[in-house]
Amino acid sequence: MDKHHPIPNRIHIIGSIGSGKTTLAKVLSKQLNIPYYELDNVVRKRLKTGDIKRTDQERDEYLNSIISSNHWIVEGVHHKWVSPCFESADIIIFLETNLSTRRFRIIKRYIKQKMGIEKSNYKPTFKILQTLYKYNTEFDTKSKPEIFDMLSPYKNKLVIIKSKDEMIDYLNKRGH
Repeated sequence: MDKHHPIPNRIHIIGSIGSGKTTLAKVLSKQLNIPYYELDNVVRKRLKTGDIKRTDQERDEYLNSIISSNHWIVEGVHHKWVSPCFESADIIIFLETNLSTRRFRIIKRYIKQKMGIEKSNYKPTFKILQTLYKYNTEFDTKSKPEIFDMLSPYKNKLVIIKSKDEMIDYLNKRGH
């Protein structure tokens, strides 16, 4: 590995619902032997009796405990409270997957969860599907501009990926 492309130890992955964040985090975690964390699980305590939303202070303390370690992959759509993560990351990967692909993945995930083929952190209801679909549609016009504004100080470590193939090419260039 040359000095121009060091192996990243602290990776932040961000993108809309259905963009492939969790899938990419799992692949990188396995490939680089780095633990990954879902921001949804930082926001909520997952209990057998049901989820409990953490207070903002608990959430921030949990996030800080993750990013204070030397090796981590954090993934999620959340952006308004994760500035410390952006700052600490060696690389920030923005998954810019097109809307139709994301919509397809959301529906496919919902069907798999309803059939019990795929695990879900929540009860997959039609109402939740509608909420995810609506949020996903609004992502490009609302959240994405906010995210890019927040990421402007970190352009030197921002990588925008539109597909899994682009990610594979990018990693291959870095020697992985």
